[in-house]
Amino acid sequence: MKNTKPKFKQIIDAAVEVIAENGYHSSQVSKIAKKAGVADGTIYLYFKNKEDILVSLFQEKMGQFIEKIEEEISSKDTAEAKLLALIKMHFSQLGADIPLAIVTQLELRQSNKELRAKINEVLKRYLVIIDQIVEEGVAEGSFSDKLNIRLVRQMIFGTLDETVTNWVMKDQKYRLINQAEEVHSLLVHGLSNK
Repeated sequence: MKNTKPKFKQIIDAAVEVIAENGYHSSQVSKIAKKAGVADGTIYLYFKNKEDILVSLFQEKMGQFIEKIEEEISSKDTAEAKLLALIKMHFSQLGADIPLAIVTQLELRQSNKELRAKINEVLKRYLVIIDQIVEEGVAEGSFSDKLNIRLVRQMIFGTLDETVTNWVMKDQKYRLINQAEEVHSLLVHGLSNK
């Protein structure tokens, strides 16, 4: 497995910084190698090409991201508390790593169809967590039993995703985590005045 090789993490971390700074299309493999402190050829021991670096970067970082979220929500008792924990973790993890936020919110969006399919594959595990929280909320009676789970998942993920994108586009002028409670309240209570 390539991610157990010693320089894998070094290259992934360098790729995040280089892609965030230069954009995916202007990020030559040689720039990533230089940032990682490895020879250009070393990159090809780990990755087929630049696209493989981008997908691997997303798999690696998203895998860690999801593990932290799973760990955090496992200690919560209700669906509402789990959803709040998920939102806080989503915002705090990306808020603490601006280069990664830039890559996930901007650079991964410009990719070709095949690349998007690979990225969506990685996202599935995260979307399953959202589904489980919503299903748990329905079972507890805290969420409506008339919900279309798939649509709710899209709304939750889409809201978090757009909130982070907006923060990135506004040059991170405020703390992303400060929006967690409000986003949670909006998702849980909707636009109702009840």
